Amino acid sequence: MIFSRRTSGVLLHPTCLPGRYGIGDLGEQAYRFVDFLAESLQQIWQVLPLGPTGYGNSPYLSYSAFAGNPLLINLEWLVAEGLIGQDELDALPDFDRDRVNYDLVIETKLPLLKKASQRFSTQASPERKQEFETFCQNHAYWLDDYSLFMAIKAAHNGASWYEWDEAIAKREPAALTEWRSRLAEDIFYYKYVQSEFFRQWSTLRSYANNKGIQIFGDLPIYVAHDSADVWAHRDIFVLNIKTNKPATMAGVPPDYFSATGQLWGNPVYNWKQLEKNKFKWWIQRIEGMLDYVDIIRIDHFRGLAAFWGVPGHAKIATKGQWVKAKGDEFFELLTDQLGRLPIVAEDLGVITPDVEALRDKYGLPGMKVLHFAFDSDRQNPFLPYNYTDRNCFVYTGTHDNSTTVGWYNARSPEDQQRVLDYLGCIGEEGINWRMIRLALGSVANHAIIPLQDLLGLGDEAKMNTPGTPAGNWTWRYVPEQLNWQVRHHLGHLTYVYGRSPY
Repeated sequence: MIFSRRTSGVLLHPTCLPGRYGIGDLGEQAYRFVDFLAESLQQIWQVLPLGPTGYGNSPYLSYSAFAGNPLLINLEWLVAEGLIGQDELDALPDFDRDRVNYDLVIETKLPLLKKASQRFSTQASPERKQEFETFCQNHAYWLDDYSLFMAIKAAHNGASWYEWDEAIAKREPAALTEWRSRLAEDIFYYKYVQSEFFRQWSTLRSYANNKGIQIFGDLPIYVAHDSADVWAHRDIFVLNIKTNKPATMAGVPPDYFSATGQLWGNPVYNWKQLEKNKFKWWIQRIEGMLDYVDIIRIDHFRGLAAFWGVPGHAKIATKGQWVKAKGDEFFELLTDQLGRLPIVAEDLGVITPDVEALRDKYGLPGMKVLHFAFDSDRQNPFLPYNYTDRNCFVYTGTHDNSTTVGWYNARSPEDQQRVLDYLGCIGEEGINWRMIRLALGSVANHAIIPLQDLLGLGDEAKMNTPGTPAGNWTWRYVPEQLNWQVRHHLGHLTYVYGRSPY
């Protein structure tokens, strides 16, 4: 990725793809979406984190910073290999076309993946078994801990690791040996699922790359407390040594999204220990991400300069304080080892000079969100005429915002008029296309449009409402919505504003 070239792309998480089996996956519709991107002259497909999700189905609370989400595996691939019968697929229930029912998807899909795992162990060709073994060897640095973690978790009926017996919660060697022996079959299953996810995702990514599309991935700065990462690397997190619960939790102070701030519950990093370990885990995490994506967005980038630490007993985020992190030391070592990487800083929210200095020192593009541009005066930094650096990504909105139609409809008549005055409001385009024009026509080197805005959808298609634990991450589009008019109009505007690849 050459960040100086003008590009544009679309934000769509794979769970939002159409498909027969209740959730978007890595099958045929993912390839058709890549075709849509290429035909409309896009160069970027931005996705949310790809890891396995837990309670609330949030991709930002994963059981692993390295693993892939098994729900994204396409079952038809497994039918083609003879690991699932077509009759078993045909027996699946009818799912909603435009919403993900996670409980039903989990209830029906995971048992089929378990059967495929068992059949793979006895029926796979020598070539496929060797491919599997190579994957396990290359990813052993995280896969061994993750597969054991998930197997033990399942054996404890889903209980969090800090609720397990002390011996295995604290990873005593004898307990680790015992559980590895006891759960060998289940451990194999979790390794097989990861190898299959990686096989399918790598094939899709190669197809996209060959079409001139780069995958733009998302790396949450924090990991879930109930994750293989915290269980296996307790020393690099600030935990209560008696309870294994966070001694200091992550969050943000009051902001645009919440008057009382946001209390995320993730444990914060022990930056002194990370530095002592030469940031080994973080560097492995970046390298692991680059196995999946071409560009990395670090979510909540400001936490690498200073983070909002909240006492572990607190109920709201207002009780926190800013604590300096070791982001500069980390990026210096990362750059020395891996060179300049295609990393984007999510620099929204409370941004202070130290955050800007860290971003700029390493030449990282930041973000601009047009929904934020009309809520203050003419000096608002999100208004395109105030952009002082082309090295940034401009969005109409993000997965945490309303759709553009929903955002506009919620504004007062006076505020709506202010938006219309800025846009000029000529022609018959809806507010969504006018805001898309504003993004594409800006000086920002990169413009990203959520698919919901291309389709002109309201807040019924909103992906996430921050601070609400339920009802998020369920929206899906249906194939007929991605019609030739959308493809043609997006391609035309992309060409007009100098973002086409030709």
